[in-house]
Amino acid sequence: MPHKFNDARRDKFPKAKYRVSNCSEYNESLRRRGDVTIWVSDDVVQKWRSPRRKTRGGQSRYSDLAIEICLTLRVVFRLPLRQTQGFVRSTAKLMGMALVVPDFSFLSRRGKGLKITPNRSVSDKSITLIVDSTGLKVHGGNGWHEEKHGTKKARKTWRKLHIGLDPETGDIVASKLTTEHVGDETALPELLTDMDADVSRFLADGAYDGQGVADCLIGKFGRGVEVIIPPPKNAAHGENAQRNHHIDAIAQHGRMSWQTKTGYNERSRIEAQIGRWKQVIGDRLQARDFDNQIAEVKIASKALNRMTGLGRAAYERVF
Repeated sequence: MPHKFNDARRDKFPKAKYRVSNCSEYNESLRRRGDVTIWVSDDVVQKWRSPRRKTRGGQSRYSDLAIEICLTLRVVFRLPLRQTQGFVRSTAKLMGMALVVPDFSFLSRRGKGLKITPNRSVSDKSITLIVDSTGLKVHGGNGWHEEKHGTKKARKTWRKLHIGLDPETGDIVASKLTTEHVGDETALPELLTDMDADVSRFLADGAYDGQGVADCLIGKFGRGVEVIIPPPKNAAHGENAQRNHHIDAIAQHGRMSWQTKTGYNERSRIEAQIGRWKQVIGDRLQARDFDNQIAEVKIASKALNRMTGLGRAAYERVF
């Protein structure tokens, strides 16, 4: 939780302990994540080649599915493009598939602007949407050339990853990659563009506290959406009735009580999802071009959702 008023005597509060109640099922789902047959289905041969175009221009040799499969294996197993080509080629040979694997340079070119179909659970119910952002490193020069040869020190840069999480299913329902100069409130409208689910509750940290966020959510999901964003300490009443109610509740009962009653503590799940992204996918983008990096983020989101579909850990509190 971001507001630890009892931090000075925090050691007096015993830390809650949990255990996994479905160990066997969860262990099997972790094993299946490394199974190549999970990522390459049997009908891939029929969809490997691109359908013949009837308009002017050259014929495309590989379908978008073929490029997506190769780039997905690259993201999941953290492979460079050349090793990806060899890995897919050997996998097709072992599985008895007669496939011509795209060249590494071809994968790089086709990755720009690649349309990725989202892989997430479809629900008729309204969902709770939790939004947050984090930084991802990009490829840069190493310090050896700077120290040994006195070359100009490279300016460090990074990308900003914005994601939206459905805590009930554990799926990433929205993802957006921007430069480091784009703020959370500015990136929210584009983040919600591809969402097809109805949202009844919206949770985010104080970086999203603004009238622009409220207007964006009302325009996208209607006035019935419940917005749970902690206002700052010096917040004043304004035109937003929900925000005014949060300010009054915090003033009367305290911020910790407000967090418990509104369910704001559920926002910790997206922090865990960000940690999972950096543990499984990595904290660095492999692609160097920005358009390829956007495709890489879309593929990573789809791969994580597929891993979630294989099985999730069920926790129960023991202390």
